[in-house]
Amino acid sequence: MRLRYIVMIMLLLFIIEGTIMPWIIPSQMSGRMVPEFTLIFVLFAALYTGRHVALLLGIAFGLLQDIVFYGHMIGVHSFAMGLCGYLFGLLLGQKRIPMLTVLSLIGIGCLFYDTTIHAIYRIFRITHASYNWVLMNHIVPSLFLQLAFALAVYIPARRWFAGAIIRKAGEDKD
Repeated sequence: MRLRYIVMIMLLLFIIEGTIMPWIIPSQMSGRMVPEFTLIFVLFAALYTGRHVALLLGIAFGLLQDIVFYGHMIGVHSFAMGLCGYLFGLLLGQKRIPMLTVLSLIGIGCLFYDTTIHAIYRIFRITHASYNWVLMNHIVPSLFLQLAFALAVYIPARRWFAGAIIRKAGEDKD
């Protein structure tokens, strides 16, 4: 599948995480669970296509999240998502890794993303909550949602990104 179709799928996921997911998440968890499905696809892009594609997708969709959902500071989610995608793409370098390792890395990536956002908000005094409280009340519940989504779309996402790599390699040979 071409990269433009992946971007369209990510746009659809962005719309779903902002419109349908607040209805699906139980009311007790509505302020605590934050769906970040586009981050999952940025991490898949980092694992299967490379760091530059993940960086661009992370910056674009992070900026979209900053503009649509968060008004405190523009650029925090863009920076965090781009950095997360780039670092994971840099560390792994398109190696073939098993599913449990991919899910573990996606979990670490989500933790890194949320920790980076919390650190930036603490530096600029947007929030005064301690990291332990944020970890237990926001990051961990959201992490379970992200991992469940990553497990559900692992096979299709791997095929889509692998198809983008094969097609790109075939176009480079011509």
